[in-house]
Amino acid sequence: MSKRIEAIIKPDLLIWARGSAGFTKEGAADKLRIKLQKLEDWEDGISRPTIKQLRKLGQLYKRPIAVFYLDEKPIDFQPLRDFRRIPGSIGFQQPVQLNFEIRQAIYRRQVALNLIEDLYGESPGFEHGISITDDPEKVGDKIRDILKVDSEKLKKAHGKYGAFNLWRAAIESVGVLVFQSTGVDVTEMRGFSINEFSLPVIVLNSGDTPNGRIFTLLHEFAHIMLKESGICDLNEDYDLPPEKQRTEIFCNRVAGAALIPREELLNEDIIIRKTNGGDWTDDELSTLAKQFKVSEEVVLRRLLICGLTTNSFYKTKRDGFRKKYEVISKKPREGFAPPDILAISRAGRVFVKLVLDSYYQEKITSSDLSDYLGVKLTHLSKIEDKIISKPVRFGGVF
Repeated sequence: MSKRIEAIIKPDLLIWARGSAGFTKEGAADKLRIKLQKLEDWEDGISRPTIKQLRKLGQLYKRPIAVFYLDEKPIDFQPLRDFRRIPGSIGFQQPVQLNFEIRQAIYRRQVALNLIEDLYGESPGFEHGISITDDPEKVGDKIRDILKVDSEKLKKAHGKYGAFNLWRAAIESVGVLVFQSTGVDVTEMRGFSINEFSLPVIVLNSGDTPNGRIFTLLHEFAHIMLKESGICDLNEDYDLPPEKQRTEIFCNRVAGAALIPREELLNEDIIIRKTNGGDWTDDELSTLAKQFKVSEEVVLRRLLICGLTTNSFYKTKRDGFRKKYEVISKKPREGFAPPDILAISRAGRVFVKLVLDSYYQEKITSSDLSDYLGVKLTHLSKIEDKIISKPVRFGGVF
């Protein structure tokens, strides 16, 4: 019979981990499939969990096991309240999984800061800024210049994720970490950002469509350039305080202008040949969407802003697009990505390269590498091949 090895930890850390993960005692005990009294005894210091039981606690609370051995509980973040959500999603209550994704993003950013310091010295600062009084069209042009993304590069972006990967790599190249979350419904969160001078972070929902993620990415990048956060909701009719609504409208318009520059839109053959007023067929909208690698709704919004359609046509068509999107978003995803691809998709190529470089230079252990990337070491060679095969640029550091 194997010896029962107790975890010598402080009860306060068990209480803190459960509470910060959003679990009640009853809820945690139910998930762990143990009696409520046993959990209470652990938290009261009457008894201790075994190492095996502690691992289960860590898995449930989404905390690394090492956190339970700290001398005192960490100074935890204040849960973010501002997310880009599906238009019309009202009555939001932050769920456990979303709470975890926020913690995970903050944790990864701190890991990245530590790795950069060990490898290269001081972390890069994000110097680019804008004002809400700026012209959104000019800001859109400025973003394209900063990111060095133009129509020629976008034309070469092929496949379902080509344009998304291009925009993501461009934003990472200027010193912004871009992560993707899993397990959070898109009705709860499409994206959020963590605004910091060094290593600001954008988090996207991998359950969203590629085009949906592209718009969220540019919307959140506008928030970072404003040096502030906001309720990231595409629905400008949502009941927000006036100042926040103003910020959201601005970020939406900046994102649209960056994705579909006004002059390029006006020079499209479809636009030039248009003679029948402000109504647009589905084929016309689809053609423009494919041309600019965006959704049809983004095209429609740009047509309205540029005075090429009416407000009534826009609202009618928009409602149809959103109903269609709701159907698509509820469909089960096809297939499963292998662990190596999933690790890079979630953490981003920049973060993965930082971890690999630190491992090669013996700054971290193989256990650290596995923990930071969330994969077993058996997948390391495939991850290495994918990172080495394509250059990774990041904020002048590498």
